[in-house]
Amino acid sequence: MKEVSTLIYLDNAATTKPCEQAVNAATEALMIAFGNPSSRHFAGLDADRLVIKARDAIANALSCREDEVFFTSGATESNNTAILGACENRLKRMPKVVTTTVEHPSVKAAFDKLEKMGAQVTRVAPDENGEITAKMLFDAVDEKTCLISAMLVNNETGYVLPIERAFSMIKKRYPDCITHCDAVQGFMKIQVKPSKLSADLVSVSGHKIYAPKGVGVLYVKKGVHIAPFMLGGGQEKAFRSGTENVPAIAGMGAAVEMLCKTIDERYEKANALRDYIINSINELDGVFVNSKETASPYVVSISMPNYKSETLLNYMSDRGICVSSGSACSKGKKSSVLQEFKISPERTDATLRLSFSGETQISDIDEFLKNLRNAQNELCTVKINKK
Repeated sequence: MKEVSTLIYLDNAATTKPCEQAVNAATEALMIAFGNPSSRHFAGLDADRLVIKARDAIANALSCREDEVFFTSGATESNNTAILGACENRLKRMPKVVTTTVEHPSVKAAFDKLEKMGAQVTRVAPDENGEITAKMLFDAVDEKTCLISAMLVNNETGYVLPIERAFSMIKKRYPDCITHCDAVQGFMKIQVKPSKLSADLVSVSGHKIYAPKGVGVLYVKKGVHIAPFMLGGGQEKAFRSGTENVPAIAGMGAAVEMLCKTIDERYEKANALRDYIINSINELDGVFVNSKETASPYVVSISMPNYKSETLLNYMSDRGICVSSGSACSKGKKSSVLQEFKISPERTDATLRLSFSGETQISDIDEFLKNLRNAQNELCTVKINKK
């Protein structure tokens, strides 16, 4: 484990530090209510009560019914279950599916699998201005489309897709088309209400909202049938078999209950941080902001051409500053998402992503900026292939 004198954590889009409420709830489930929630003795019932409490908290946050909330191991499972489960019994009569070219790898890989199974996949790409409009999504759907899946907030740039308008238009014209939204980077940062989004399915993740890793939720609208992805003992009403991860579920419920009270307050703080860092970067030579003005304030993508992303990331890490070069799930592999948003290759290869939490301070941004200036002076520039 790396020892640093100070830690400045600006990689909250990858994962967040669990909050005290989540840690306490998870500890209670580990040490006190440790029974199997499927057991009918008092120890099992105590564990089951924690699951019920968490489900209620998340249903309240989503403004949905408790029986529309299903716990999973995380957003990857939620996305896979939603996409593959929705299509399993529909592809023969409705062979078309729609997504975008800027989705998380867990969505992209699921659509790649559908394509290998014979589905007709339409992938909507940003236009020449790096925009995806509601009309572009609507126009990609027809009467043979069984599913459209599009994210609410892009995890690499913070770009906000027009899901509410697009899905509303689609549902009015094509009511049989299932609508799925990966809301991982939006949930608990903005109000996420499936009914307002006209979404049949919504995926969220625990470790992005100060809860433990290994837990997520899939919202499934009442009446929408999704084939189970996990088979076995019939947990989660036979939708997701396997003994529930009670500590993580309890932690997620506690985090959601805490965060619901401060969504607007934290959004305003993130706005101020975003404005501060963008104004500061605009004063620096050779550093560019990739995120649009309308992007989520929780994510800011910047580039310093002629300095490789990996070199900059390691430079910051050596000084106790945690940032990323893009999606954590890419594990350092070059992402195509930035280029899909019409960001040039030389900037794509020199990108850092900063993402904020409720604990991020202006002083953290100042320290990052100081080290960014130092990096310009201390690091050797590299010749980036512009082909």
